[in-house]
Amino acid sequence: MNKLFKQIAGVAFASALGLGLTTQAKAVEVQEVISDGGIRAWLIEDHMNPLMTMDIAFTGAGAATDPDGKLGLANMVSGLIDEGAGAMDSQTFRGEMENRSISLSFDAGRDDFAGSLTTLTRERDTAIDLLRLALSEPRFDDEAVERIRAQIVSGLKRAETDPRDIASRTFFASIFGDHPYGRPVSGTLETVAGLNANDFRGFVRRAFAKDNLIVGVAGDITAKELGPLLDEAFGALPDKSDLPTVADVTPTFGDIEVIEQDIPQSQAIWGQKGIKRKDPDFYAAYVMNYILGGGGFSSRLTEEVREKRGLAYGVYSYLADLDHAEMMMGGVATRNDAIGQSLSLISTEWSKMKQDGIDQEELDNAKAYLTGAFPLRFTSLGNLSGMLVGMQKEDLGMDFLDRRNDMVNAVTLDDVNRVAADLMDPANVTVTVVGKPEGELAF
Repeated sequence: MNKLFKQIAGVAFASALGLGLTTQAKAVEVQEVISDGGIRAWLIEDHMNPLMTMDIAFTGAGAATDPDGKLGLANMVSGLIDEGAGAMDSQTFRGEMENRSISLSFDAGRDDFAGSLTTLTRERDTAIDLLRLALSEPRFDDEAVERIRAQIVSGLKRAETDPRDIASRTFFASIFGDHPYGRPVSGTLETVAGLNANDFRGFVRRAFAKDNLIVGVAGDITAKELGPLLDEAFGALPDKSDLPTVADVTPTFGDIEVIEQDIPQSQAIWGQKGIKRKDPDFYAAYVMNYILGGGGFSSRLTEEVREKRGLAYGVYSYLADLDHAEMMMGGVATRNDAIGQSLSLISTEWSKMKQDGIDQEELDNAKAYLTGAFPLRFTSLGNLSGMLVGMQKEDLGMDFLDRRNDMVNAVTLDDVNRVAADLMDPANVTVTVVGKPEGELAF
């Protein structure tokens, strides 16, 4: 998955927390650990295997805070801070990880800067020290900077002709305009070329701090063992971050834009107003979207576009929440001569959901699936530690894993149909199409 597309998928992360856990997993205990130095983390112990995963997020430290003229800064730092730190150059640092089977990676989204660590229990102390060095003493050596810059530039050049990347960039620029969300996460060829080590060091000083740090841990470690490791990893960070405030924004919807590209298949992305993760009606909207386009082969969109007519291999919709905006989005890729018909069918289903809602059988099937099969996605340690970060960021509570299925089951037919009537907005949908579509396009 390329990085620009990951950003589209990434905005749905908070919504993905609605997928829940199996009955067995409901017995999992989430513990809050506070170190002697005041570092806070949520922990799920699992001593079945000698492994530990740790996910972290520095909230508000994503690409939306990139200064004007330095777009792509957060993204480039995410590729550099594990390329040498402390006394170790890039080769030595990465060799230490490889020799000890330690995985350490970082990623910058629009809102947050995230990291993920996986280690064997016996290498835990070394892994934590490498994490500490990456966050507190990154080197930004010339060799590493130019190598990572070349990789990013290569990706940006590919993205200039990739239909999915073009659609994503154009869509976000269209609905967000001059707001930071409308800018490309990976920057531009011009801005990336101008970034330097002083920019990277400045970002680290401003962005990595204790007050915007979230930590989730899962695996073969106890709360008593975790406390000192939290101080080791994060104790040297400053108390306060120094990041610009990103304003809330209401996306502007209602346009259809075509970017012509001489390719046999058109790529379409569309979106409309969304719903906040903390809205009391979120789970009703979540169930509704599952039935409409979030349920794969079980969804109405797949049934109408793929199964009945064979117009596209895949079509989908999802709730996409950023920290400062909410959307309901979707996508489809199909032949140039079929994109118009596909969008017409999708628009029809959008309107039918608003006007007629769903029936009891659809509701029962959706709730059974959402509380049953999908939780298998969260059975790995990495998924668990990542979910603990999301739970803290969204303020869902330590008992969320126990309550989540009950909240889905509490959704009624009236709830879904009321929310569908209010949320669905077929008259105000932005559609971005990249390709050479035949015929007139409408939604």
